[in-house]
Amino acid sequence: MIGRALAQGRRAALTTVVGNTVGAYVLVIAVACGIGSVVERSAVLFMSLKLAGAAYLVHLGIKALRERRRMRDAFTGHSSGDTIGRVMWEGFVVGVTNPKTIVFFAAVLPQFVDRDRGNVVGQMLLLGLVFNLMAVVFDSVWGLAAATARDWFTRSPQRLAAIGGVGGFTMIGLGLTVAVTGRKD
Repeated sequence: MIGRALAQGRRAALTTVVGNTVGAYVLVIAVACGIGSVVERSAVLFMSLKLAGAAYLVHLGIKALRERRRMRDAFTGHSSGDTIGRVMWEGFVVGVTNPKTIVFFAAVLPQFVDRDRGNVVGQMLLLGLVFNLMAVVFDSVWGLAAATARDWFTRSPQRLAAIGGVGGFTMIGLGLTVAVTGRKD
């Protein structure tokens, strides 16, 4: 999201936040329905999700690097750039393919459920909703801060291309980090 904010600005950052949050809530639903424990226990499934998410982040970073020269036109309105739907979809894919998020929800949400009150699934869905609402607020603040910093860069085509490169390299670095860190099994 920060990489998207640096590369494309406020609108793309906030759209990415929404897409990512919807993807993360799909993971909350999966955990509430019991799928989270399967991912948590399956090294193969965890690794598959992890590598898919990492590859997608690298893809987005490479895309940002390739398009950094066109950022000036997109910023001044001469080019349509990515559609809101595409940016939201990309945020969703990043959110829903994050195995660390599903493992986090599987480990944390059940600890706050009161089984004596019943409707365990409903309680998990509510807790996940609270988490995601907080994430929207904080991720939006970070995205807006990064997009504000981007505004300074847009005053110069060279700086704008540079920040597009930084955003792209940030996404590639994040993708590579996701690929090589985490569970060893």
